[in-house]
Amino acid sequence: MAAAGDEKHTKRLAMSQQTLDDAYAAPANFLEIDVVNPETHGIANKRYTDYEVRMRTNLPIFTLKESSVRRRYSDFEWLRTELERDSKILVPALPGKALKRLLPFRSDDGIFEDDFIEERRASLEVFVNKVSGHPLAQNEKCLHMFLQDAVVDKNYVPGKVKN
Repeated sequence: MAAAGDEKHTKRLAMSQQTLDDAYAAPANFLEIDVVNPETHGIANKRYTDYEVRMRTNLPIFTLKESSVRRRYSDFEWLRTELERDSKILVPALPGKALKRLLPFRSDDGIFEDDFIEERRASLEVFVNKVSGHPLAQNEKCLHMFLQDAVVDKNYVPGKVKN
């Protein structure tokens, strides 16, 4: 049983009532990333699929508050490799390479099947959201370039973003 003098140390903080304006206002900090609109380009063995990566944020670390870029699976691999090398975070895995789907003489389109493309798109979206949600990753130049630059300069100088 608590002593009478302890009551002043265990009082609850006074809470203010939330208004409708507060409830429906933009969140204090947000980072939304969608991987959408997969498109397959090329013919025969020169085919590839890329995805639109859309970003919206109000985080001050990002110079652009909205961006839309197109990225191939190999760009996601590059981002993962760069983050593993340069940051102090455990980087989640990417969806697999689907090597069996690349085998010749298949009765389907392999990695260009709609179901496979949609599955990969969803997995890439989960990956990029996990990575970009990490505060340490948000300071990496490679993430900013991946999300905001039209072309990924793979010869960039790694480092931190200064805001």
